[in-house]
Amino acid sequence: MEKNLLEVEDLEVRFYTYEGIVEAIDGANLILKEGETLGLVGETGCGKSVTSLSVLVLVPQPGKIEGGKVILKTSKGSIDLLKQDEAHLRNMRGDDISMIFQDPRSALNPVYSVEDQVAEVFMHHRLKELVSKVLEGIEKDIQKSGSFKHFILGYEKKLYEKMLKNPKSLSLRTFSKIPIANRYRRRLKEEARKDVVRILGAMKIPEPERVADMYPHELSGGMAQRVVIAMALGCNPELLIADEPTTNLDVTIQAQILELIREMKGKFGSSVLYITHDLGVIAELCDRVAVMYAGNVCELGDVVEIFKKPLHPYTQALLESIPQPGKPFTSIEGEVPSLINPPIGCRFNPRCSKASDQCTKQKPRFVEVSKDHFVMCHLYRAVHE
Repeated sequence: MEKNLLEVEDLEVRFYTYEGIVEAIDGANLILKEGETLGLVGETGCGKSVTSLSVLVLVPQPGKIEGGKVILKTSKGSIDLLKQDEAHLRNMRGDDISMIFQDPRSALNPVYSVEDQVAEVFMHHRLKELVSKVLEGIEKDIQKSGSFKHFILGYEKKLYEKMLKNPKSLSLRTFSKIPIANRYRRRLKEEARKDVVRILGAMKIPEPERVADMYPHELSGGMAQRVVIAMALGCNPELLIADEPTTNLDVTIQAQILELIREMKGKFGSSVLYITHDLGVIAELCDRVAVMYAGNVCELGDVVEIFKKPLHPYTQALLESIPQPGKPFTSIEGEVPSLINPPIGCRFNPRCSKASDQCTKQKPRFVEVSKDHFVMCHLYRAVHE
């Protein structure tokens, strides 16, 4: 039986602006299972990116998460991310959960090399592993060294043993500020570089050693995105969030990045939350799909089932609006509502041809109408009712 990795329950996010309170997320629900790719699809401004940032607890100001739960069930246990302090979350980001952002240029620092930025992930989350490898190398060098070099290596060994026990000790911080004494860290940087070159090679980047020395402005869009994916997958996260990672790339590179994400998912064993507005990508890449509208997840289920038999009127209208040869183009009537003054009841009711009086007064519940197929609409009842 498949286990749930991520459960988002009744998530509420509001932005307090001068124009008014933006009800960006209004009780959204999501379920991501272990080993699957879940697509989150919807119109621009429906809350897809805000939902993903809420999972990382990185909603920017003036936004506030004001309700709900974000439960992550990893091998380390089950925790509500919204109840964790910032120090704990910082350790989890990049380790248990990683994110590929829309624009790789904004995700990479222009003044640091690729090696510096990818190595930072390993230094923060895999420091003890790197130090252990360094100590193994020092032990081998000690066995081959003469008396004077033996003394120097013994000194380095003590420093690394201290780093293994307490990386933030005062003595290590003091040595790090002394140019000559700081030379011992070159071994750690060399070990980190090996991992950087390895992960860049896994991303199918040609000449990874040369690319490691390059800066973001020297990379093409596709290459920069591969570097960002390398940073996200460097520590084998259990959950990978991909927020429209192919938006600014040409069609050929988009196909390569999508194939890379599919391969890396199989290789690293991560579950993927893939955010997009492209239903074609959803059909090609995802196992299940969640359809969002105006801050609500209105339907969630198997991708094949939803494409063949959509239940929610918005999902039906969204699929009907896909251009098809030999058929006239159709669009969804009306406009996306303002989230400062959203419609009462179901937020889709002003544009819904099946809306009733109940839809304009009462918000529908998010119910399971068949196995693993959820919908938020008054037309349906839960399977157990």
